[in-house]
Amino acid sequence: MLNYSFKLTATPWDMEQSDVENLRQVGFSDRDILDIAEVVAYYAYANRIADGLGVSFESWIPDETT
Repeated sequence: MLNYSFKLTATPWDMEQSDVENLRQVGFSDRDILDIAEVVAYYAYANRIADGLGVSFESWIPDETT
């Protein structure tokens, strides 16, 4: 699952059917795989919005640039 999530985040254009098949082979259902993809995509989306607006969703994390 972590390899799938990382690949979907870092290089989504390289995703192949075999990535989904690998998850099925270790017991993930199609619904599980959909949930994984949706969570990964949501976090990528939310982080890009925050980066694009120059805001932080995690105000409790200290700013390392100062």
